[in-house]
Amino acid sequence: MPDVAPLSRLVRLFLDFCRIEKGLAANSLAAYGLDLARFSAFAQGQGGDRLPDTEGVRRYVDTLYAAGLQGRSVARHLITLRNLYGFLLREGLIGTDPTAVLTLPKQWKNLPKYLNLEEINRLTETPDTTRATGLRNRAMIELLYAAGLRVSELCQIEISDLNRDLGVVRVMGKGGKQRLVPFGETALEAVEAWLANGRPSLLRGRASPYLFVTARGTRLTRQGFWKALGQCGKKAGIFRQLSPHVLRHSFATHLLEGGADLRAVQTMLGHADISTTEIYTHVARSRLRKTVEEHHPRA
Repeated sequence: MPDVAPLSRLVRLFLDFCRIEKGLAANSLAAYGLDLARFSAFAQGQGGDRLPDTEGVRRYVDTLYAAGLQGRSVARHLITLRNLYGFLLREGLIGTDPTAVLTLPKQWKNLPKYLNLEEINRLTETPDTTRATGLRNRAMIELLYAAGLRVSELCQIEISDLNRDLGVVRVMGKGGKQRLVPFGETALEAVEAWLANGRPSLLRGRASPYLFVTARGTRLTRQGFWKALGQCGKKAGIFRQLSPHVLRHSFATHLLEGGADLRAVQTMLGHADISTTEIYTHVARSRLRKTVEEHHPRA
């Protein structure tokens, strides 16, 4: 491989390209940064701040497996490296792409975890609505489930994004793509209660454009909501890896089980590719099979 700039500089160039020219979201940039930090640490241990060649990349992939990473995680690291080396090749900074000869590990699609309606009802009833934070947490859980949002989308909603007359919310999805998502009366009532009785008492006269805020007057973070949801889950007796994404999975699963069109669900979830949405059809099929096995006399 010809002499090239130090790896640390090449990584900065790539991340600047992703941020400025590709316009990647902050979460995507952070994920790239973490993957490339691990790659850079490996390179430092192999002889300095130099871009690894084909054999070096193979050894790096071996370290990922040795560290116990599963196929999905290894594939994500490889995709990050492919994007890095592809960028460097297009810019004429390297002569060959060593990742071109590497194949992604086979990944088994895990069926997404979701809650049934009874568990959803228990979960939404757990926040203490005599407290401002309880009103906020209930409104967030209701809206997350009612609109199938990502947690990052939920936390970034501003007051101006809500159309309470039409019952729709505007969200900023991956890649800076906006979409309008409808939500139902139950979520609207929870949001209205939060706006009337919870949000003002937390803000105490301070101004904030965000719908969901903290006692400090700042926007509630993803981590903050994740913690609040976990506490609500424990109170509701739901202990199996409850996360905001489980509510998103529940939204999609329940819609499809109720007969919703797959394309409509894709639009509401903000999936660029319908194949991402199709995994929920497997959930519905697996539930049908379980129903047959439990209730059919000759199952």
